[in-house]
Amino acid sequence: MDWKVFLSTFALLFVAELGDKTQLAVISMTGKHGKPWPVFIGATVALALVTLLGVVGGEALCRVVPEPLLTKVSAVAFVVMGALMWFEVL
Repeated sequence: MDWKVFLSTFALLFVAELGDKTQLAVISMTGKHGKPWPVFIGATVALALVTLLGVVGGEALCRVVPEPLLTKVSAVAFVVMGALMWFEVL
């Protein structure tokens, strides 16, 4: 296993997910139902499947689109979405 890739991915996602809508949804579900373990297991499985889709889709996409172009297109898409949200279009 490539521990450097593992640890950098872990650190990036851990920091990115802190306080996001997924974490808030999990807090809400736990408060509503009072059953933390089913919420934890459900959230873990859901996040694992979404991550699997991202990895498989990302690998397939990188076979067709060069990674530098994909990075630039992703950056532009995030800026455009941010601007649309800023001006309350989204």
